Amino acid sequence: MNKIISVKNIGKALGNVKPVRNVSFDVAEGEFLTVQGPSGSGKTTLLGLLAGLDKPDEGQIVVAGQDITGMTEDELALFRRHNIGFVFQSFNLISTLNVIENVAFPLFPERISRKDMTERAKKVIELVGLGDRLKHRPGELSGGEQQRVAIARSLINNPGIILADEPTGNLDTQNGEKVIGLLQELQKEKGLTLVLVTHDDKIAARSDRIIKLVDGRIVNEK
Repeated sequence: MNKIISVKNIGKALGNVKPVRNVSFDVAEGEFLTVQGPSGSGKTTLLGLLAGLDKPDEGQIVVAGQDITGMTEDELALFRRHNIGFVFQSFNLISTLNVIENVAFPLFPERISRKDMTERAKKVIELVGLGDRLKHRPGELSGGEQQRVAIARSLINNPGIILADEPTGNLDTQNGEKVIGLLQELQKEKGLTLVLVTHDDKIAARSDRIIKLVDGRIVNEK
């Protein structure tokens, strides 16, 4: 197995609560892994640790051959920009920007022209089937369309890893199915590694492997 993520004995405390306790697992390159568990089981905290949005109190996380637990905030920001795309449950789009501007937003630290930014954004927007919505703002889009924009934004820097936190949580069943179908399609076409947090057993059943968390610990893996 060509490991792209390796987690060893990580723990994380938030005040008096320890949402992640002595967790270890590996993720193969190109794998679709889902993380399940009841509310408060540590799923979102774990995903944030994998993304380098937070640091574990103990243990080690290696992503794409790099030990991210020892990185500074600046190093983590640069690493994320080129290796990890993150999809949030709440879309996290900027309401005053149109679709192209929202998708291109992660490119602004790069030294590329506005024209190149726009062209790159258009390509990934077309990938998610929204080529006819380029100038629309988030408020003019359905929930499913907004999540497609968020997925396009996560792809803009061509990362090898997509981390998705309950990406269908704010969508109805039909749009949720479309979003998961899109993520799977992109994962297979681009050879992406997809780690997805979900409450939905049907979504989890579509993945290659499921990790179940309870009280911050892995209790089952299949």
